[in-house]
Amino acid sequence: MLSVDVAIVGAGIAGQTLALGLVQADFNVAVIDAAKLESVPEDAFSPRVSAISKASERIFRNLGAWEHIQRMQAYSAMHVWEDQSFGEIHFSASENQIDNLGHIIENTVITQALFEAGKLLPNLTVLEEQKIQSLNQGDGQQLIQLESGEMVMCKLLVGADGGNSFVRKQAKFAVTSWDYDHIAIVANVKTQEAHQLVARQAFTPHGPLAFLPLSDPNTCSIVWSQDTDVAEDLLALNEEAFCQSLQVALDNHLGKCELITPRFHYPLKMQYAQQWVSDGIVLVGDAAHTIHPLAGQGANLGLLDVASLVQELTRLKAENKPFHTLKSLRAYERWRKAEAMKVIATMEGFKRMFSGTFAPLKLARGLGLAGANSIQPIKHFFIQQATGSAGKLPDLAK
Repeated sequence: MLSVDVAIVGAGIAGQTLALGLVQADFNVAVIDAAKLESVPEDAFSPRVSAISKASERIFRNLGAWEHIQRMQAYSAMHVWEDQSFGEIHFSASENQIDNLGHIIENTVITQALFEAGKLLPNLTVLEEQKIQSLNQGDGQQLIQLESGEMVMCKLLVGADGGNSFVRKQAKFAVTSWDYDHIAIVANVKTQEAHQLVARQAFTPHGPLAFLPLSDPNTCSIVWSQDTDVAEDLLALNEEAFCQSLQVALDNHLGKCELITPRFHYPLKMQYAQQWVSDGIVLVGDAAHTIHPLAGQGANLGLLDVASLVQELTRLKAENKPFHTLKSLRAYERWRKAEAMKVIATMEGFKRMFSGTFAPLKLARGLGLAGANSIQPIKHFFIQQATGSAGKLPDLAK
């Protein structure tokens, strides 16, 4: 029997960051994951990446994980435009007096860095390749039975196990959801022209296409979110035809493209847990909410959940109050649900605004982008959102 203060289900970015924060606040923590932690390939980029905001960078720095990140690419500018329209907007770090707008980092690189930062900490146990067989509650304790026969007892169980969360289902938390009717295609590509540290996003009639710069000057990670039928047609193309379509969608900004990884794809939907906490259970990250990737804020939103939960649990412990009860966890739920709803509403607004080819609406979008590009307070607002500096920030993100 392993007995800990907090057991976290999910060893992804959110789960491991939470573990690191809580252990450093003197909690005894176990992390449980059904899969084995992925190693970082030395000779190739992984196609699954995150756009890490300045706020998320501060979280990693404050927890001592940033120094373990093996490779990353800072981007100094963003260029957003609509296909076949005059509307576009540019953002640069220099005009905002900052060194960069964020970093593009492979997910496996982040999780490996978090593992390296935590592996020598005495109060952290990571259980890989361990499936949960059952979960039982009783008398202020959660008892987790693993398929291996091992048992883990904790006061607080955290669901950091993604959009299909086992913990959320076991807690019977209701979920509000809707289908975006988009499929996201992700891959890495070599480009004829160098990316010049610019993150690019084109809004096409069927969804957005993002080219995210990697640490090789001619390599980008793409996230191409398209209407389901259009995405299926793109996936059916051979590599050469797919790359030709990719070049057209990006208005040939980076010249000829070549796939250097297989294409991966997944359907997109919005999910929002109506309840995030109960006695002995709490959700963070994608277990609580999933959003459209068009602004690259999913991982950052989850990391702010994590930093906020660390802050609340640390405060409760310092005040000698129970940290695992429904009453104690309500403050975290109110704080993060409000912030998540703002981001969900913003992403839904952007998706709807840039959908369709109706001429008057397209003209309005072009005028809006062009206007926003020339008005500094509006651009500053967007930069605050992109860098994670908006809203109520937890201490770890400061």
